[in-house]
Amino acid sequence: MQSLFDFIVKPKSERYDNKKYIDGQELLLNTEISDHRYVSRIGIVTAIPKSENTKIQVGDEVIVHHNVFRRWYDQYGKEKNTRSFHKENMYFVTPEQIFLYKNNNKWHAPDNYCFIKPIISNNILSSDKEIPFRGIIKYVDKNLKGIKKNDLVGFTPSSEYEFIVDGERLYRVLTNSVSIKYERQGNEKEYNPSWARGC
Repeated sequence: MQSLFDFIVKPKSERYDNKKYIDGQELLLNTEISDHRYVSRIGIVTAIPKSENTKIQVGDEVIVHHNVFRRWYDQYGKEKNTRSFHKENMYFVTPEQIFLYKNNNKWHAPDNYCFIKPIISNNILSSDKEIPFRGIIKYVDKNLKGIKKNDLVGFTPSSEYEFIVDGERLYRVLTNSVSIKYERQGNEKEYNPSWARGC
């Protein structure tokens, strides 16, 4: 089956990513289905749209919007699927809802998105652990001219959205929100808290 405009994606494991295993025991972190922080964002592409010219292929791993696999309660308290739901284990995903895709075992940013790794703040007068609105490019939109992977960049306030990708805490930033490229001094250290690594 193929859709005309949408990808068809299934969750890589489960719809929710709300369990951890500690010393062989399962720990349930959250029981609220509506909390977007615990919705799985990793899927596998099962079909590509007929009308879309895309580099994303069947079998690729994708990072999707948190509402794709999410369930919610309507005003009557009835549990519902989002409009992405097609049938069990199959979801329609628009191209704009895919933020990263992995083929040939390598992550790629689609058009309009970059992923940026925050860096540690050395400001002893601040309680912030990271420098705000600044980071190192990890996955770059090919349309972002003059900027490549590992460049130090700045981005506009409130343009970042947090994701965990392969145990790394990254910010998804729209390409047009990347505002400046800095010269690296060589002492920048990436900030990745232990909870992001699953420790």
